[in-house]
Amino acid sequence: MTAITTLLSGLTDGSVTIVDLTAPLSPQTPVLQLPEPFANTISLSLEKVSDFDDDGPFWAWNNIHTGEHTGTHLDAPTHWGTGRDGTSVDQIPPERLIGPAVILDFTEQVAGSPDFLLEPDHFESYVAENGPLPEGAWLLFKTGWSRFNTDAEAFLNADENGPHSPGLSVAGAEWLAQSAITGYGVETVGIDAGQAGGMDPAFPAHYHLLGADKYGLTQLQNLDALPATGALLVVSPLPIVGGTGSPARVFAFVPA
Repeated sequence: MTAITTLLSGLTDGSVTIVDLTAPLSPQTPVLQLPEPFANTISLSLEKVSDFDDDGPFWAWNNIHTGEHTGTHLDAPTHWGTGRDGTSVDQIPPERLIGPAVILDFTEQVAGSPDFLLEPDHFESYVAENGPLPEGAWLLFKTGWSRFNTDAEAFLNADENGPHSPGLSVAGAEWLAQSAITGYGVETVGIDAGQAGGMDPAFPAHYHLLGADKYGLTQLQNLDALPATGALLVVSPLPIVGGTGSPARVFAFVPA
């Protein structure tokens, strides 16, 4: 049997399942909020074109108004200054949008500290136990944060000192940027920690990963349905010409 035949057979007999990792996109979807004087992207809204009415008696359709970086979305290298001359979302080779998923589960640590940061020691411990991160893999940071994704206030978790959510330390971002992965995915609103604006460099996940031609993936959910290894991730952004990113449908093939 060919690999494709085997996959189709597995989907038919239930030995392979598909897990949707995408948060539903609606006007209520939490969106990153930058402080003044910086400009913010917009939430999703739908503008009716017709709805089985005089403007279109047999069809319904809408215009979409939203930002490239809204909801579950992919960050392309051109999203950040360190990658501004790199790959826009329409130029990403399709083969780099599919790869093995590696899950690092730090749900317990994040429950004890929302500002928890991944350090090189965490990656090196994983490698010592499991071997090198696979080439072309998507490293997914499991934190349990997606449980807040229908409550914008809890999801953004901001106070007078800014937002508080887990992410990468500067050294952790540098380590990961030098690895063989294709991309890094999170359950939070962005690939950086909530307090990353005060790091040096600021927003190190964006700075190091996008500058190294890696991709970011945000606002994932259902990571608890994936094994630590063995799943195949598929990321489907819109090929927006010149786009710095795109909302994406993200799902995984998982052996039962």
